[in-house]
Amino acid sequence: MAPVPEQAPLSTPVPETITEASGIADSKRNPGHLWVQEDGGNPAQLYLLKHTGEIARTVYLKGAANRDWEDMALAGNHLYIADIGDNNREHTISTIYKFEEPPLTTDTVRQIQKIQFRYPDGPHDAEAFLVDPVTETIYLITKNNTSAQLFKVEQKGQNGQVQTAERVGSIDLKGVVSASLSDSGQGIILKTYKGLYYFKRNNHEPISKALQTTYTKLPYKFEPQGEAVCFSVNGKGYYTLSEKVLSGMVSLHFYTLLP
Repeated sequence: MAPVPEQAPLSTPVPETITEASGIADSKRNPGHLWVQEDGGNPAQLYLLKHTGEIARTVYLKGAANRDWEDMALAGNHLYIADIGDNNREHTISTIYKFEEPPLTTDTVRQIQKIQFRYPDGPHDAEAFLVDPVTETIYLITKNNTSAQLFKVEQKGQNGQVQTAERVGSIDLKGVVSASLSDSGQGIILKTYKGLYYFKRNNHEPISKALQTTYTKLPYKFEPQGEAVCFSVNGKGYYTLSEKVLSGMVSLHFYTLLP
């Protein structure tokens, strides 16, 4: 049974500096903070945002490029940045950046692994992904298909070469723009522009199997161009954050999950 969220979120304004948030992750190493990435065309940097809305730090990723960053995941002790957006479906190779989650005192990350892949059937536009912290399998969720297509990429034994993703299913949703796996591994949220969808995962079954089950729609306060969702580290709720677009102010929303 899915957890029951409170209907109204706690909303906190964020600085105007953050205008194109496309991915967020609740920090393990820096309690009380969120990592925020911005969409393509912005610098290869992250914001460390306090839960109270203030920017605590800007962290640069040396050697990385922000072609079209679309989502973020924190799995184990590593952050993953997914450069997987491709509106025109013209890029044959996509990249996921992986690095150890930095402490609050860091201003530049220099040790970054690049995980590169291609799709077996040509380019796709994707804005959501998940990482299994146990197997390290990466699951990619396409955006613009009638039903979202699900692909997987393995990290282990790949030795840095460009690999071909494997199609492992489809999901009865369209327009998925963000995804999050709870720290317990038992809950998954997929986000579209219009809503949030919760999937229950049993006994660390493959994420691809969990996403084939029936979802529960969660209450959601509509955000213009809302492209980011993540569970809180303690599992007691989840955050959403949007791009600014035409709204006068962007707010960080937190929803409490009732036991």
